[in-house]
Amino acid sequence: MDRRHFFMSTAAAAAASQTVFGSPNDTLRVATIGLRGRGKDHIKEITAQPGVELAAVCDVDQKVLAAGAKDVENRTQKAPKTYTDYRKLLEDKSIDAISIATPNHWHALMTIQACQAGKDVYVEKPCTHNLFEVKQIVAAARKYDRMVQQGSQSRSSEALRDGIQKMRDGLIGDLYLSRGLCYKWRDTIGHKPVSDPPSYVDYDLWTGPAPKKPFTENRFHYNWHWFWDFGNGDLGNQGIHEVDIARWGLGVKYPTKASAVGGKFMFDDDQETPNTLNCAFEFHEEGKKKMLEFEVRHWMSNHEAGINDRPRAGGRVDSNTIGNIFYGSKGYMAIDGYTKYSFFLGRQAEPGPTMTKGGSHFANFFGAVRSRKREELTAEIEEGAASTVLVHLANISYRLGRTINYDPKTMMITGDAEAVRMMTREYRKPFVVPEKV
Repeated sequence: MDRRHFFMSTAAAAAASQTVFGSPNDTLRVATIGLRGRGKDHIKEITAQPGVELAAVCDVDQKVLAAGAKDVENRTQKAPKTYTDYRKLLEDKSIDAISIATPNHWHALMTIQACQAGKDVYVEKPCTHNLFEVKQIVAAARKYDRMVQQGSQSRSSEALRDGIQKMRDGLIGDLYLSRGLCYKWRDTIGHKPVSDPPSYVDYDLWTGPAPKKPFTENRFHYNWHWFWDFGNGDLGNQGIHEVDIARWGLGVKYPTKASAVGGKFMFDDDQETPNTLNCAFEFHEEGKKKMLEFEVRHWMSNHEAGINDRPRAGGRVDSNTIGNIFYGSKGYMAIDGYTKYSFFLGRQAEPGPTMTKGGSHFANFFGAVRSRKREELTAEIEEGAASTVLVHLANISYRLGRTINYDPKTMMITGDAEAVRMMTREYRKPFVVPEKV
Protein backbone atom coordinates (compact mmCIF):
# COMPACT_ATOMS: atom_id res chain seq x y z
CA MET A 1 0.00 0.00 0.00
CA ASP A 2 0.99 3.63 -0.42
CA ARG A 3 3.30 4.55 2.45
CA ARG A 4 1.52 7.82 3.09
CA HIS A 5 -1.38 5.77 4.46
CA PHE A 6 0.84 4.03 7.01
CA PHE A 7 1.50 6.86 9.44
CA MET A 8 -0.10 6.74 12.86
CA SER A 9 -1.33 10.00 14.32
CA THR A 10 -1.16 10.93 17.99
CA ALA A 11 -4.89 10.39 18.29
CA ALA A 12 -4.58 6.98 16.68
CA ALA A 13 -1.78 6.04 19.05
CA ALA A 14 -3.98 7.00 21.98
CA ALA A 15 -6.80 4.85 20.63
CA ALA A 16 -4.42 1.96 20.10
CA SER A 17 -3.21 2.12 23.68
CA GLN A 18 -6.72 1.50 24.97
CA THR A 19 -6.66 -2.14 23.93
CA VAL A 20 -3.43 -3.91 24.87
CA PHE A 21 -3.54 -7.36 26.44
CA GLY A 22 -0.40 -8.24 28.31
CA SER A 23 -1.65 -11.47 29.91
CA PRO A 24 -3.17 -14.55 28.28
CA ASN A 25 -5.57 -14.64 31.25
CA ASP A 26 -7.22 -11.37 30.21
CA THR A 27 -10.65 -11.97 28.68
CA LEU A 28 -11.25 -10.46 25.27
CA ARG A 29 -14.76 -9.10 24.83
CA VAL A 30 -15.95 -9.59 21.27
CA ALA A 31 -19.06 -8.69 19.26
CA THR A 32 -20.35 -10.23 16.02
CA ILE A 33 -22.24 -8.24 13.38
CA GLY A 34 -24.34 -10.31 10.97
CA LEU A 35 -25.67 -13.53 12.47
CA ARG A 36 -27.09 -15.50 9.57
CA GLY A 37 -25.12 -17.77 7.22
CA ARG A 38 -21.42 -17.32 7.95
CA GLY A 39 -22.35 -15.43 11.12
CA LYS A 40 -23.53 -18.69 12.66
CA ASP A 41 -20.02 -20.05 12.15
CA HIS A 42 -18.57 -16.96 13.82
CA ILE A 43 -20.71 -17.64 16.88
CA LYS A 44 -19.65 -21.29 16.98
CA GLU A 45 -15.95 -20.57 16.58
CA ILE A 46 -15.67 -17.49 18.80
CA THR A 47 -17.50 -19.10 21.73
CA ALA A 48 -15.08 -22.04 21.53
CA GLN A 49 -11.99 -19.82 21.96
CA PRO A 50 -10.38 -19.79 25.42
CA GLY A 51 -10.21 -16.42 27.12
CA VAL A 52 -12.75 -14.90 24.73
CA GLU A 53 -16.29 -13.78 25.54
CA LEU A 54 -18.83 -13.17 22.79
CA ALA A 55 -20.30 -10.28 24.71
CA ALA A 56 -22.60 -8.75 22.08
CA VAL A 57 -24.35 -9.60 18.82
CA CYS A 58 -25.90 -7.37 16.16
CA ASP A 59 -28.28 -7.89 13.23
CA VAL A 60 -30.89 -5.77 11.42
CA ASP A 61 -33.26 -8.77 11.33
CA GLN A 62 -34.82 -9.08 14.79
CA LYS A 63 -35.64 -12.78 14.30
CA VAL A 64 -32.08 -13.56 13.26
CA LEU A 65 -30.81 -11.44 16.16
CA ALA A 66 -32.94 -13.33 18.69
CA ALA A 67 -31.84 -16.70 17.32
CA GLY A 68 -28.18 -15.66 17.37
CA ALA A 69 -28.38 -14.37 20.93
CA LYS A 70 -30.05 -17.60 22.01
CA ASP A 71 -27.32 -19.63 20.32
CA VAL A 72 -24.66 -17.70 22.23
CA GLU A 73 -26.51 -18.17 25.51
CA ASN A 74 -26.91 -21.92 24.91
CA ARG A 75 -23.18 -22.24 24.22
CA THR A 76 -21.90 -20.03 27.05
CA GLN A 77 -24.74 -19.95 29.61
CA LYS A 78 -24.57 -16.17 29.40
CA ALA A 79 -26.83 -13.91 27.33
CA PRO A 80 -25.00 -11.37 25.16
CA LYS A 81 -26.01 -7.76 24.64
CA THR A 82 -28.10 -7.31 21.50
CA TYR A 83 -28.05 -4.49 18.94
CA THR A 84 -29.90 -3.84 15.71
CA ASP A 85 -27.75 -0.80 14.82
CA TYR A 86 -24.02 -1.51 14.57
CA ARG A 87 -23.24 2.16 15.26
CA LYS A 88 -24.61 1.78 18.79
CA LEU A 89 -22.50 -1.33 19.21
CA LEU A 90 -19.34 0.54 18.21
CA GLU A 91 -20.04 3.06 20.98
CA ASP A 92 -19.71 0.27 23.56
CA LYS A 93 -16.23 0.88 25.00
CA SER A 94 -16.19 -2.52 26.73
CA ILE A 95 -15.95 -4.31 23.36
CA ASP A 96 -12.36 -5.04 22.33
CA ALA A 97 -12.89 -6.58 18.88
CA ILE A 98 -15.64 -7.26 16.39
CA SER A 99 -16.24 -9.87 13.73
CA ILE A 100 -18.16 -8.89 10.59
CA ALA A 101 -20.28 -11.40 8.67
CA THR A 102 -22.59 -8.99 6.85
CA PRO A 103 -23.20 -8.71 3.09
CA ASN A 104 -20.13 -7.53 1.17
CA HIS A 105 -21.33 -3.97 0.60
CA TRP A 106 -20.99 -3.31 4.35
CA HIS A 107 -17.53 -4.81 4.97
CA ALA A 108 -15.32 -1.78 4.35
CA LEU A 109 -17.38 0.90 6.09
CA MET A 110 -17.95 -1.20 9.21
CA THR A 111 -14.27 -2.12 9.39
CA ILE A 112 -13.13 1.49 8.99
CA GLN A 113 -15.55 2.75 11.63
CA ALA A 114 -14.57 -0.06 14.01
CA CYS A 115 -10.89 0.90 13.62
CA GLN A 116 -11.80 4.51 14.34
CA ALA A 117 -13.60 3.31 17.48
CA GLY A 118 -10.39 1.58 18.65
CA LYS A 119 -11.53 -1.99 17.99
CA ASP A 120 -9.72 -4.83 16.26
CA VAL A 121 -11.59 -6.47 13.39
CA TYR A 122 -12.11 -9.88 11.83
CA VAL A 123 -13.92 -9.17 8.54
CA GLU A 124 -15.29 -11.75 6.15
CA LYS A 125 -14.00 -12.05 2.62
CA PRO A 126 -13.92 -10.19 0.33
CA CYS A 127 -12.96 -7.38 2.68
CA THR A 128 -14.35 -4.73 0.30
CA HIS A 129 -17.10 -4.31 -2.27
CA ASN A 130 -14.96 -2.31 -4.74
CA LEU A 131 -11.40 -1.22 -5.52
CA PHE A 132 -11.59 2.23 -3.91
CA GLU A 133 -12.39 0.61 -0.58
CA VAL A 134 -9.23 -1.52 -0.75
CA LYS A 135 -6.95 1.45 -0.07
CA GLN A 136 -9.31 2.87 2.54
CA ILE A 137 -9.63 -0.27 4.64
CA VAL A 138 -5.86 -0.81 4.81
CA ALA A 139 -5.26 2.90 5.52
CA ALA A 140 -7.68 2.73 8.49
CA ALA A 141 -5.97 -0.35 9.91
CA ARG A 142 -2.61 1.41 9.70
CA LYS A 143 -3.69 4.83 10.96
CA TYR A 144 -5.45 3.46 14.03
CA ASP A 145 -2.95 0.61 14.53
CA ARG A 146 -5.60 -2.10 14.63
CA MET A 147 -5.30 -5.84 14.13
CA VAL A 148 -7.49 -6.51 11.07
CA GLN A 149 -7.85 -9.99 9.63
CA GLN A 150 -9.69 -11.07 6.47
CA GLY A 151 -11.72 -14.26 6.87
CA SER A 152 -9.55 -16.34 4.52
CA GLN A 153 -9.48 -19.38 6.79
CA SER A 154 -7.18 -21.40 4.55
CA ARG A 155 -4.31 -19.07 5.48
CA SER A 156 -4.32 -20.69 8.94
CA SER A 157 -4.39 -24.27 7.60
CA GLU A 158 -1.25 -26.06 8.75
CA ALA A 159 -1.30 -28.32 5.69
CA LEU A 160 -1.56 -25.46 3.20
CA ARG A 161 1.15 -23.48 4.93
CA ASP A 162 3.41 -26.53 4.83
CA GLY A 163 2.65 -27.28 1.16
CA ILE A 164 3.30 -23.71 0.06
CA GLN A 165 6.57 -23.68 1.98
CA LYS A 166 7.61 -26.84 0.11
CA MET A 167 6.96 -25.00 -3.16
CA ARG A 168 9.01 -22.07 -1.87
CA ASP A 169 11.82 -24.55 -1.15
CA GLY A 170 11.76 -25.66 -4.80
CA LEU A 171 10.05 -29.06 -4.64
CA ILE A 172 8.34 -28.52 -8.01
CA GLY A 173 10.98 -26.21 -9.45
CA ASP A 174 10.19 -22.85 -11.02
CA LEU A 175 6.54 -22.01 -10.39
CA TYR A 176 4.85 -20.27 -13.32
CA LEU A 177 1.10 -20.97 -13.14
CA SER A 178 -1.60 -21.43 -10.51
CA ARG A 179 -5.27 -22.34 -10.90
CA GLY A 180 -8.19 -21.72 -8.60
CA LEU A 181 -11.21 -24.01 -9.00
CA CYS A 182 -14.70 -23.22 -7.74
CA TYR A 183 -17.23 -25.67 -9.12
CA LYS A 184 -20.31 -25.69 -6.89
CA TRP A 185 -23.71 -27.07 -7.71
CA ARG A 186 -25.89 -23.96 -7.55
CA ASP A 187 -29.50 -24.12 -8.68
CA THR A 188 -31.62 -21.29 -10.07
CA ILE A 189 -32.93 -18.65 -7.65
CA GLY A 190 -36.04 -18.16 -9.77
CA HIS A 191 -38.04 -14.93 -9.81
CA LYS A 192 -39.39 -13.13 -6.75
CA PRO A 193 -41.86 -10.22 -6.87
CA VAL A 194 -41.44 -6.84 -5.19
CA SER A 195 -42.99 -6.85 -1.73
CA ASP A 196 -42.90 -4.98 1.55
CA PRO A 197 -39.85 -5.81 3.67
CA PRO A 198 -40.62 -7.87 6.79
CA SER A 199 -41.77 -5.75 9.72
CA TYR A 200 -38.95 -7.17 11.87
CA VAL A 201 -36.20 -6.05 9.45
CA ASP A 202 -34.60 -2.60 9.27
CA TYR A 203 -34.33 -2.67 5.49
CA ASP A 204 -32.97 0.86 5.22
CA LEU A 205 -30.05 -0.02 7.48
CA TRP A 206 -29.54 -3.34 5.68
CA THR A 207 -29.28 -1.42 2.38
CA GLY A 208 -26.76 0.99 3.90
CA PRO A 209 -24.23 2.27 1.32
CA ALA A 210 -26.07 0.68 -1.62
CA PRO A 211 -28.84 2.28 -3.69
CA LYS A 212 -32.25 1.96 -2.02
CA LYS A 213 -34.35 -0.36 -4.19
CA PRO A 214 -37.71 -2.04 -3.65
CA PHE A 215 -37.50 -5.11 -1.45
CA THR A 216 -37.60 -8.60 -2.95
CA GLU A 217 -36.75 -11.90 -1.24
CA ASN A 218 -34.15 -12.59 -3.91
CA ARG A 219 -32.12 -9.50 -3.03
CA PHE A 220 -32.12 -10.34 0.66
CA HIS A 221 -30.86 -13.32 2.71
CA TYR A 222 -27.95 -15.08 0.95
CA ASN A 223 -29.12 -14.36 -2.61
CA TRP A 224 -27.74 -10.84 -2.25
CA HIS A 225 -24.48 -12.45 -3.45
CA TRP A 226 -25.87 -12.50 -7.00
CA PHE A 227 -26.63 -8.77 -7.26
CA TRP A 228 -23.97 -6.17 -8.07
CA ASP A 229 -25.26 -3.61 -5.55
CA PHE A 230 -24.50 -5.91 -2.61
CA GLY A 231 -22.25 -8.80 -3.68
CA ASN A 232 -19.58 -9.79 -6.16
CA GLY A 233 -20.96 -13.03 -7.59
CA ASP A 234 -19.53 -16.43 -6.77
CA LEU A 235 -16.07 -15.06 -7.60
CA GLY A 236 -16.40 -12.86 -4.50
CA ASN A 237 -18.32 -15.44 -2.50
CA GLN A 238 -16.73 -18.89 -2.58
CA GLY A 239 -14.17 -18.05 -5.26
CA ILE A 240 -12.22 -15.47 -3.25
CA HIS A 241 -10.86 -18.34 -1.14
CA GLU A 242 -9.37 -20.10 -4.16
CA VAL A 243 -8.16 -16.83 -5.71
CA ASP A 244 -6.39 -16.01 -2.44
CA ILE A 245 -4.71 -19.43 -2.22
CA ALA A 246 -3.67 -19.24 -5.89
CA ARG A 247 -2.04 -15.82 -5.39
CA TRP A 248 -0.47 -16.81 -2.06
CA GLY A 249 1.06 -19.98 -3.44
CA LEU A 250 2.25 -18.29 -6.64
CA GLY A 251 4.14 -15.75 -4.52
CA VAL A 252 2.79 -12.63 -6.21
CA LYS A 253 0.82 -9.56 -5.10
CA TYR A 254 -0.78 -7.23 -7.67
CA PRO A 255 -1.36 -8.10 -11.35
CA THR A 256 -0.57 -5.97 -14.38
CA LYS A 257 -3.43 -7.36 -16.44
CA ALA A 258 -6.79 -9.03 -15.81
CA SER A 259 -9.26 -10.59 -18.20
CA ALA A 260 -12.53 -12.45 -17.58
CA VAL A 261 -15.18 -13.97 -19.83
CA GLY A 262 -18.33 -15.86 -18.93
CA GLY A 263 -22.04 -15.43 -18.44
CA LYS A 264 -25.21 -16.76 -16.88
CA PHE A 265 -26.07 -20.10 -18.46
CA MET A 266 -29.08 -22.44 -18.26
CA PHE A 267 -31.30 -20.31 -16.03
CA ASP A 268 -33.71 -17.42 -16.59
CA ASP A 269 -33.97 -15.88 -13.13
CA ASP A 270 -33.26 -12.72 -11.12
CA GLN A 271 -29.51 -13.31 -10.76
CA GLU A 272 -27.33 -10.50 -12.20
CA THR A 273 -23.85 -11.95 -11.70
CA PRO A 274 -22.41 -14.71 -13.94
CA ASN A 275 -22.69 -18.32 -12.82
CA THR A 276 -19.80 -19.35 -15.08
CA LEU A 277 -16.63 -17.28 -15.32
CA ASN A 278 -13.07 -17.82 -16.54
CA CYS A 279 -10.47 -15.35 -15.26
CA ALA A 280 -6.80 -14.84 -16.11
CA PHE A 281 -4.27 -12.57 -14.41
CA GLU A 282 -0.74 -11.68 -15.47
CA PHE A 283 2.00 -10.74 -12.99
CA HIS A 284 5.45 -9.23 -13.54
CA GLU A 285 7.56 -9.33 -10.39
CA GLU A 286 11.32 -9.56 -9.88
CA GLY A 287 11.86 -9.91 -13.61
CA LYS A 288 9.59 -12.93 -13.90
CA LYS A 289 6.23 -13.36 -15.60
CA LYS A 290 3.64 -15.56 -13.90
CA MET A 291 -0.01 -16.39 -14.54
CA LEU A 292 -2.98 -17.07 -12.31
CA GLU A 293 -6.17 -18.65 -13.63
CA PHE A 294 -9.49 -18.92 -11.85
CA GLU A 295 -12.67 -20.66 -12.92
CA VAL A 296 -16.11 -20.66 -11.35
CA ARG A 297 -18.75 -23.04 -12.65
CA HIS A 298 -22.24 -23.57 -11.28
CA TRP A 299 -23.12 -27.09 -12.37
CA MET A 300 -21.12 -30.12 -13.54
CA SER A 301 -17.61 -30.98 -12.31
CA ASN A 302 -14.96 -33.40 -13.58
CA HIS A 303 -12.90 -33.15 -10.36
CA GLU A 304 -9.78 -31.74 -11.97
CA ALA A 305 -6.54 -33.15 -10.50
CA GLY A 306 -8.68 -35.56 -8.48
CA ILE A 307 -9.89 -32.79 -6.16
CA ASN A 308 -12.89 -34.01 -4.16
CA ASP A 309 -13.17 -37.09 -6.39
CA ARG A 310 -14.18 -39.58 -3.72
CA PRO A 311 -17.35 -41.45 -2.82
CA ARG A 312 -19.85 -40.13 -0.34
CA ALA A 313 -22.62 -41.95 1.51
CA GLY A 314 -24.21 -44.57 -0.71
CA GLY A 315 -21.36 -44.39 -3.21
CA ARG A 316 -22.42 -40.98 -4.52
CA VAL A 317 -19.64 -38.67 -5.72
CA ASP A 318 -19.86 -35.04 -4.56
CA SER A 319 -20.70 -32.63 -7.40
CA ASN A 320 -18.39 -29.89 -6.04
CA THR A 321 -14.72 -29.26 -6.82
CA ILE A 322 -13.12 -26.65 -4.57
CA GLY A 323 -9.35 -26.34 -4.67
CA ASN A 324 -6.16 -25.23 -6.38
CA ILE A 325 -3.40 -26.52 -8.65
CA PHE A 326 0.14 -25.15 -8.92
CA TYR A 327 2.39 -25.95 -11.87
CA GLY A 328 6.18 -25.85 -11.80
CA SER A 329 9.06 -27.07 -13.95
CA LYS A 330 9.39 -30.27 -11.91
CA GLY A 331 5.80 -31.20 -11.08
CA TYR A 332 2.55 -29.88 -9.66
CA MET A 333 0.71 -29.62 -6.36
CA ALA A 334 -3.05 -30.06 -5.88
CA ILE A 335 -4.87 -28.54 -2.92
CA ASP A 336 -8.15 -30.24 -2.01
CA GLY A 337 -10.38 -27.81 -0.14
CA TYR A 338 -8.53 -26.05 2.67
CA THR A 339 -6.86 -28.82 4.63
CA LYS A 340 -5.07 -31.16 2.20
CA TYR A 341 -2.27 -31.00 -0.37
CA SER A 342 -0.71 -33.64 -2.64
CA PHE A 343 2.42 -33.30 -4.77
CA PHE A 344 2.98 -35.07 -8.12
CA LEU A 345 6.57 -35.06 -9.34
CA GLY A 346 8.25 -35.33 -12.72
CA ARG A 347 6.91 -36.10 -16.16
CA GLN A 348 5.23 -39.28 -14.89
CA ALA A 349 3.49 -37.39 -12.05
CA GLU A 350 4.87 -39.74 -9.41
CA PRO A 351 3.14 -39.29 -6.03
CA GLY A 352 5.07 -36.99 -3.69
CA PRO A 353 4.47 -35.59 -0.19
CA THR A 354 0.89 -35.21 1.04
CA MET A 355 -0.63 -33.83 4.21
CA THR A 356 -4.07 -33.19 5.72
CA LYS A 357 -4.35 -30.76 8.62
CA GLY A 358 -6.44 -27.68 9.34
CA GLY A 359 -6.09 -24.80 11.76
CA SER A 360 -8.06 -22.10 13.60
CA HIS A 361 -8.22 -18.72 11.86
CA PHE A 362 -9.99 -17.14 14.82
CA ALA A 363 -7.32 -18.45 17.21
CA ASN A 364 -4.71 -16.80 14.99
CA PHE A 365 -6.65 -13.53 15.07
CA PHE A 366 -7.11 -13.46 18.83
CA GLY A 367 -3.46 -14.38 19.34
CA ALA A 368 -2.42 -11.29 17.39
CA VAL A 369 -4.97 -9.15 19.24
CA ARG A 370 -3.24 -10.13 22.45
CA SER A 371 0.35 -9.81 21.23
CA ARG A 372 -0.25 -6.64 19.16
CA LYS A 373 2.08 -8.14 16.52
CA ARG A 374 0.60 -7.57 13.07
CA GLU A 375 3.03 -9.99 11.45
CA GLU A 376 1.43 -12.88 13.35
CA LEU A 377 -1.82 -12.54 11.40
CA THR A 378 -1.98 -15.15 8.66
CA ALA A 379 -4.45 -13.08 6.58
CA GLU A 380 -3.57 -9.54 7.64
CA ILE A 381 -5.79 -7.02 5.89
CA GLU A 382 -3.19 -5.91 3.33
CA GLU A 383 -2.84 -9.53 2.18
CA GLY A 384 -6.60 -9.99 2.13
CA ALA A 385 -7.06 -6.75 0.21
CA ALA A 386 -4.49 -7.79 -2.42
CA SER A 387 -6.53 -10.89 -3.25
CA THR A 388 -9.71 -8.84 -3.21
CA VAL A 389 -8.18 -6.61 -5.91
CA LEU A 390 -8.17 -9.63 -8.26
CA VAL A 391 -11.88 -10.22 -7.65
CA HIS A 392 -12.79 -6.63 -8.52
CA LEU A 393 -10.55 -6.43 -11.59
CA ALA A 394 -12.00 -9.65 -13.00
CA ASN A 395 -15.58 -8.52 -12.42
CA ILE A 396 -14.89 -5.17 -14.11
CA SER A 397 -13.31 -7.00 -17.06
CA TYR A 398 -16.34 -9.27 -17.36
CA ARG A 399 -18.85 -6.43 -17.13
CA LEU A 400 -17.05 -4.30 -19.73
CA GLY A 401 -16.09 -7.19 -22.00
CA ARG A 402 -12.41 -6.31 -22.29
CA THR A 403 -8.99 -6.77 -20.68
CA ILE A 404 -8.14 -4.42 -17.80
CA ASN A 405 -4.62 -3.02 -17.36
CA TYR A 406 -3.52 -2.29 -13.80
CA ASP A 407 -0.56 -0.40 -12.31
CA PRO A 408 0.62 -2.16 -9.11
CA LYS A 409 2.54 0.94 -7.98
CA THR A 410 -0.37 3.36 -8.08
CA MET A 411 -3.04 0.67 -7.57
CA MET A 412 -4.99 2.21 -10.43
CA ILE A 413 -6.58 0.91 -13.63
CA THR A 414 -4.85 2.54 -16.60
CA GLY A 415 -5.99 3.59 -20.07
CA ASP A 416 -9.71 2.97 -19.51
CA ALA A 417 -11.83 5.80 -18.10
CA GLU A 418 -14.98 3.68 -17.94
CA ALA A 419 -13.20 0.99 -15.92
CA VAL A 420 -11.73 3.64 -13.60
CA ARG A 421 -15.26 4.86 -12.81
CA MET A 422 -16.16 1.32 -11.79
CA MET A 423 -13.45 1.32 -9.13
CA THR A 424 -15.90 2.96 -6.74
CA ARG A 425 -19.60 3.68 -6.35
CA GLU A 426 -21.90 6.53 -5.41
CA TYR A 427 -22.56 5.96 -1.71
CA ARG A 428 -25.98 6.52 -0.21
CA LYS A 429 -25.70 9.07 2.58
CA PRO A 430 -24.95 8.86 5.43
CA PHE A 431 -23.29 5.50 4.75
CA VAL A 432 -20.28 6.86 2.90
CA VAL A 433 -16.84 5.25 2.82
CA PRO A 434 -14.62 8.30 3.54
CA GLU A 435 -11.93 9.67 1.26
CA LYS A 436 -9.83 10.32 4.36
CA VAL A 437 -10.01 7.78 7.14
